[in-house]
Amino acid sequence: MSSSPRFALVAGEASGDLLAGLLLGGLRQRWPELSSVGIGGPQMAAQGLEAWWPSDKLAVRGYVEVLRHYREIVGIRTQLRQRLLHGERPDVFIGVDAPDFNLELEANLKAAGVRTAHFVCPSVWAWRPERVKKIQASADHVLCIFPFEPALLAEHGVAATYVGHPVANVVPLEPDRLAARRQLDLPEDAPVVAILPGSRGSEVDYLARRFFDAVSLMHQARPNLCFVLPAVPSQRERIERVAREAGVAGYVRIVPGQSHAVLAACDVTLIASGTATLEAALFKRPMVIAYNMNWISWQIMRRQRLQPWVGLPNILCGDFVVPELLQDEASPPRLAQAVLDWLDDPGRVQALQARFVQLHHELRRDTAALATDAIETLLAR
Repeated sequence: MSSSPRFALVAGEASGDLLAGLLLGGLRQRWPELSSVGIGGPQMAAQGLEAWWPSDKLAVRGYVEVLRHYREIVGIRTQLRQRLLHGERPDVFIGVDAPDFNLELEANLKAAGVRTAHFVCPSVWAWRPERVKKIQASADHVLCIFPFEPALLAEHGVAATYVGHPVANVVPLEPDRLAARRQLDLPEDAPVVAILPGSRGSEVDYLARRFFDAVSLMHQARPNLCFVLPAVPSQRERIERVAREAGVAGYVRIVPGQSHAVLAACDVTLIASGTATLEAALFKRPMVIAYNMNWISWQIMRRQRLQPWVGLPNILCGDFVVPELLQDEASPPRLAQAVLDWLDDPGRVQALQARFVQLHHELRRDTAALATDAIETLLAR
């Protein structure tokens, strides 16, 4: 086995970039001389990735939204496949989440003899269960972030390892709210509401105005509330424009990145469905989960759901421990009231925090080491 293996990785959005950055850190501890190329963002670049395309090129969700970018995305995948097979062939390809992009690429690479791993099992237990056949054809090994997934994949002959959720090791079991508020220059004793409308442009387009209109209603009802929004760099200008159009720019603090500090600082968060909801749960923060997308995309996805929940905290807890307001239900008045309800019920918050502490322990593993062990076994094949 080489002391300087070559890895290719693809992560398709901010959450994938975070996970891949953590994974690359573990791989680099094992192989300090490794090289890595592919598609990624700032977290992966900080670990030495040579990014051929930025991860936000793939940050699109929803059937109609994907169709609008289809030609560009397929073109990137074709160029990447050719470059990996005929130019800079990796020892292992690791697709990080983004299954609609990565699984087909992995299948092509695997058929050509490249060892492949997929980090973050596609949620076949939640919707589109037929994808397990695609996983079987695409990935030599799957790195799972939820404990029930390896057994499910084993039923279909897919090798998998539970590695825990990397963010569970990054987030402290007892987040320091006061330190986070000082870091962000927020009042120490005022109630703080975190606003997280998503990291994709399509999410910002569909959710930001709804969230800001809800902020306006909350501000009218309780002028003492503080609002803070962590904007990913690629979406900050768009978010600031929508805030001005909604008339809330004067009392919503928009900060560059720092989503973890914002979640640590807040009392409650209004948040787009996605990986960030699990991060909010690990910070033990009550939340209102919302989502809105193109109507056609929603109708297709709604019919393919296998579970009554959409938000990861609810799926993992097996119950509606936090409210979900989706599509037409995600109206500004309902969003605002659901957030205020958390602020008015400390007993409910305390019970939720106890459940989230339990969840945190379930997900906390030495992810980097476990994932690196699995990759090392794959390299030795």
